[in-house]
Amino acid sequence: MYSPDDAQRYADDHTSPESALLAGLNRETYVQVLHARMLSGHAQGRLLSMLSHMIRPRRVLELGTFTGYSALCLAEGLAPEGVLHTIEQNPELENRIRRYVAGAGLQEKVQLHIGDARQLLPQLAETWDLVFIDADKINNDAYYELTLPQVRPGGFLLIDNVLWNGKVLPDYPVKPADKDTHAVRAFNAKVQADERVENVLLPLRDGLLLVRKK
Repeated sequence: MYSPDDAQRYADDHTSPESALLAGLNRETYVQVLHARMLSGHAQGRLLSMLSHMIRPRRVLELGTFTGYSALCLAEGLAPEGVLHTIEQNPELENRIRRYVAGAGLQEKVQLHIGDARQLLPQLAETWDLVFIDADKINNDAYYELTLPQVRPGGFLLIDNVLWNGKVLPDYPVKPADKDTHAVRAFNAKVQADERVENVLLPLRDGLLLVRKK
């Protein structure tokens, strides 16, 4: 009987490899940046790229750039005239992000914004084809409600970490003070009941919620 780790290794071995640039960003993040596990990584990165290629979006929004790995993956599938806007709260990551965006030759395609997404989003007068939410989990609902009206009908949202290390499962004991887990559980339940959308929760990595606006 195989283990989940065995299955994941097999899946990784049968997934197209990341580019040399992304591999370098992956290594650099794990060596130099705190909380490196926040990086999307190989398997999820290839899925983001695949979904972007399938949708061929003109406008993509990302909340939570971190070191830029997922933004670069999502940008791979942009339409020729497409632009990706990505928002990162931590200004200490800005130089690293811009360096890798430049290394990918995407300075004209990837627009980085530094600051609080809740304040910056109203300034972006765009209609989004694809939104990737991978920021602080306590505000998932706020980000969802801010962005969903701006997503075109038939457009998509992706929300990361919706399994939250398994803490969202019904039989997992959650302490009352664990606000992030309570927030992720409540958000998942809200989307499941939201008649404005259709949704599929993919058990990839830490859980990726794929949402289509009706």
